[in-house]
Amino acid sequence: MRKRLIVFTILLPSLAYSQTLKECQQAAEQNYPLIRQYELIEKTTALTVTNIQKGWLPQISASAQATYQSDVAAFPDQMKGLYQQMGLDLKGLAKDQYRVGVDINQTIYDGGAISSQKTIAREQGKVQAAQNEVGLYQVRKRVNEMYFSLLLLDEQLRLNKDLQELLVHNEKKLSSMVKNGTAAESDLLNVQAERLNAIQQATNLESQKQMLVRMLSTFCGMEVKDPQKPGIPVHAPQQEEYAAASQQLLSLHPELKALDAQRGLLDAQEKALDAALRPKLGVFAQGFYGYPGLNMFEDMMRHDWSLNGIVGARLTWNIGALYTRKNDKAKLDGQRSMVDVQRETFLFNNNLEQIQQNENITRYKKLMTDDEKMLSLRSAVRKAAESKLSHGIIDVNDLIREINQENAAKVQQSIHEIEMLKEIYDLQYTKGNK
Repeated sequence: MRKRLIVFTILLPSLAYSQTLKECQQAAEQNYPLIRQYELIEKTTALTVTNIQKGWLPQISASAQATYQSDVAAFPDQMKGLYQQMGLDLKGLAKDQYRVGVDINQTIYDGGAISSQKTIAREQGKVQAAQNEVGLYQVRKRVNEMYFSLLLLDEQLRLNKDLQELLVHNEKKLSSMVKNGTAAESDLLNVQAERLNAIQQATNLESQKQMLVRMLSTFCGMEVKDPQKPGIPVHAPQQEEYAAASQQLLSLHPELKALDAQRGLLDAQEKALDAALRPKLGVFAQGFYGYPGLNMFEDMMRHDWSLNGIVGARLTWNIGALYTRKNDKAKLDGQRSMVDVQRETFLFNNNLEQIQQNENITRYKKLMTDDEKMLSLRSAVRKAAESKLSHGIIDVNDLIREINQENAAKVQQSIHEIEMLKEIYDLQYTKGNK
């Protein structure tokens, strides 16, 4: 699966332009360097588990040693004299001794230690993967910021274009009035200056848009053009269903999944404490070539190297783990409590953030209702001002003021709409909804 993700990342630049928020979010996640860490975590975990599993293989060690002793085992002088009378020369052990050997140990029962170590390694991999997912999930919010800022600039550019067209329309009307002597040339120049001001604003907005397009394209690993305004997500559950639905959705949040993974690791470490208390059973074999051998009496008579071997079974039970068991369990309990505190803190802050976002959404909906009424009034006033100018009732400054106020109302309406959409999708992010 991860290999396919890497391939998809490489092919991203050659794909078609992404225009929806979801496409940009997915592209950014695949393009973000952290995505490659998933495969590294999997490989590292697999290698660690494989190495631990090899604890069941025979453990072989080779050794060589040479020693010189200040004293060695020997027959008493009386026995030497007795044996010499019988024609036997008992030299005794030599003080220089040599050994070249191999030791083989095979574990038969380890009390579950190897299994516990493998479980811990896998749980550590889950923790790393979950923390990596948290980092990738945060990419979505960064995409939201750039995407909705880009949408807002597009709306402002569209309204700026409408403003310029309206000014051009009035400029043509004033030009005709100047020719007919019903308007002063300064009025025409005033409107032309206002149109140039609008053109400068458009230039500034276009520059900001190009900067955001480059940033978002780099972030997504593909060229982004013409972002589409996202629709409002499916309506949330009713009030009585909201709390349960929100909790169910929030339980899938990457932050909580990372905390759950940490608890899983602590549980595995606690089970390893039990395995450390169990006895261990194994068989062993030792073989060496050297002097002295296992037949010490023979080696007292002849200083010759010989082959020697031992096989057997060994049962060990290290009760030293009992000394620290109570403290080790207390440490794990303390770490669990820390995870619980982190979970409660996250839920507390997340709930506050959801309250704020829900209130903002409600506020923007009310503002948009007023925006519609205000824009309707401003348009009516502007049209009336155009008519009054034609009849010489007002001057061009009054008309320009009404045009600007109407445009400001349009901009305000667009800002409130985009901000509301952004709050809605930020709320989805806060809940952990992918």
